[in-house]
Amino acid sequence: MKTTNSIQYEHSSLRLSERKLGVQYTNEASVFSVWSPPAVGMEVLLFEQGQEHPSVYRMIKDKDDVWSTTIEGNQAGKGYLLRVHHAGGIIHDVVDPYATAVEVNGTRGAIIDLSATHPEDWHNDQRPALEHPLDAVIYELHVRDFSIDPDSGIVNRGGYKAFTESGCRDRQGNPVGIDHLQELGVTHVHLMPIYDFSTVDESGDQRTFGSLKAYNWGYDPLNYNAPEGSYASDPTHPAVRITELKEMVASLHRQGMRVIMDVVYNHVVDAGSSAFEKLVPGYYFRLDEQGNYSNGSGTGNEMATEKPMVRKFIIDSVMHWAKEYHLDGFRFDLMGLVDTTTIRLLTEQLRQEIDPHILVYGEPWTAMDTPLTEQTLKGSQKGMGFAVFNDTLRDAIKGDTDGTGKGYATGERGVEGEIAEGMMGSIHSFTDGPEETINYTTVHDNLNLWDKVTRTMGIWDALGFPEFDHSQPLKEDWVEKAVKAADPYRLMDSWQLLDNEAVRRCLLANGIVLLSQGIPLIQAGDELLRSKFGDHNSYHSGDWVNAIRWENKARFRQVFDYYRGLISLRRSHPAFRLRSREDIERHMTLLQGSQEVVAFLLKEHAGGDDWAQIAIISNGSPSEQEVTLPQPHGEWRVVVKDGVAGTAILEQLTGHQISVPHLSMMVLYDSGLTCG
Repeated sequence: MKTTNSIQYEHSSLRLSERKLGVQYTNEASVFSVWSPPAVGMEVLLFEQGQEHPSVYRMIKDKDDVWSTTIEGNQAGKGYLLRVHHAGGIIHDVVDPYATAVEVNGTRGAIIDLSATHPEDWHNDQRPALEHPLDAVIYELHVRDFSIDPDSGIVNRGGYKAFTESGCRDRQGNPVGIDHLQELGVTHVHLMPIYDFSTVDESGDQRTFGSLKAYNWGYDPLNYNAPEGSYASDPTHPAVRITELKEMVASLHRQGMRVIMDVVYNHVVDAGSSAFEKLVPGYYFRLDEQGNYSNGSGTGNEMATEKPMVRKFIIDSVMHWAKEYHLDGFRFDLMGLVDTTTIRLLTEQLRQEIDPHILVYGEPWTAMDTPLTEQTLKGSQKGMGFAVFNDTLRDAIKGDTDGTGKGYATGERGVEGEIAEGMMGSIHSFTDGPEETINYTTVHDNLNLWDKVTRTMGIWDALGFPEFDHSQPLKEDWVEKAVKAADPYRLMDSWQLLDNEAVRRCLLANGIVLLSQGIPLIQAGDELLRSKFGDHNSYHSGDWVNAIRWENKARFRQVFDYYRGLISLRRSHPAFRLRSREDIERHMTLLQGSQEVVAFLLKEHAGGDDWAQIAIISNGSPSEQEVTLPQPHGEWRVVVKDGVAGTAILEQLTGHQISVPHLSMMVLYDSGLTCG
């Protein structure tokens, strides 16, 4: 689609950085404000509950091209639209882009008293303490995936309220739900999109397991400033989704976890039908050389984030979420499509006005070509206060994202140098310091870890994995049948779980992530050997593919305990969280980076650690390897070995020749005290 109007409207936009747009509500009156320089008329359409014929209120434009009107009286509970008139008799009725509450399916904005949506004791909600961003351990999850499993024991399955239920256990007594997260020890829960998105019908039954109509990842923004209704117990009442999301945040905070929101300001699904385009044609979206909407995301039209009013909208939006919902961080989808200036400015404002340790990070790439010149790519974050995903370390660990290509943990030789550089926080490649890298192996995109490992091993056929094409199994009529015919763990002997090759490779992969300098992130379910049955793009595959299977916690308890042990080790010892490039260069020495072994020494009480020396050894070889360590003051004490991890001493070794089991990590320390 083309647009002919490319007016920039700089004459008014530069004066509006501090001005509030949208609806400002009080009990006495509601003030409506919307920016639209080209409009020749503007009205508010106000809908009483249950009424389809609105009252119409005329708006007046001021010198800043802001149309506004004040409607006296308490308007809470009413819906509203904006009617914009353009030259030539063109009229559009649109949802206010600044709407902070919406009716079911986001078809109208809603006027509510946000203070009335606060849960009990919301004013006492506290962000859990975080001394430094490098103390974070991030867990990425999808709200519905986390609790929709019928065996979860959770009453409010699939929604926000599931995170308010504590005391849930599986049949063997293992904690599930929010108690599982607390037991695991993560510090941050990264929520996939929770703003109002367009592809799920909120009026349908959301609680039915397996309903494809109730499922989507949510990377198709509809209303950026209002919560998604399909995760609410009653999406027909605009306030309910707001209250329940706040309850979710408060519950996670009480359990000691901060909350990160996945945001998609880089694109909308269709610019032509967007309220932004209808209010200010030719302004909010990026155009290519032919004058067409640019599609650098591959899934929709790019927002022109470099323009002042687009930048203002994005900054206003993240500040709204941080203030109103007490959110603790933001992950930017396809951050390469968002100009670096915008990311820098919003990071600075969040740190100054909300919390000095709020997290901002994202994907430093685009999906397709873009005309944006100031792309936020890997390296552009240097010294800016935000972080980027480390795809270099990711690929070195596992290989390509969806194919049979291998990495260090999946059988590739000769990549020890890339692993070593990543474990040092990538300070000699694209970062100024370790706080700028998010280390990970997999997230929601592409094959998850178990499926990637089993693919590189060539055992998919033996596991019965179906072949998917856009969430549809090619050889079956329906997803449930294809999933039930497969068994991701068919070749596993549960009595010898930690001897299984695929298990060892998975633990090695995320062991590297959790013991590297930088900020680690794991995908929900990695600690339960989660499988998506080979579906590499499960954005609307539904629950049969995506749900967390809580029965696997008891089945793979040793795997969970390994993740928990590594997280506890990391959080207990500052040597694994060095604060700067200088600290890493001073205290971290590469002992070996060859023959499929990567071994480091953290020395001289690194980071103020109680342990004088810490050896971190990864062995990507299918055979045991001998590694030479410095002579300890007394004995090397082993805390991670052969799928067992934590801070407790597993064994004590004299001398400095260490045998490291195949496909595993080993961590040893020397307290610096002389035995005697």
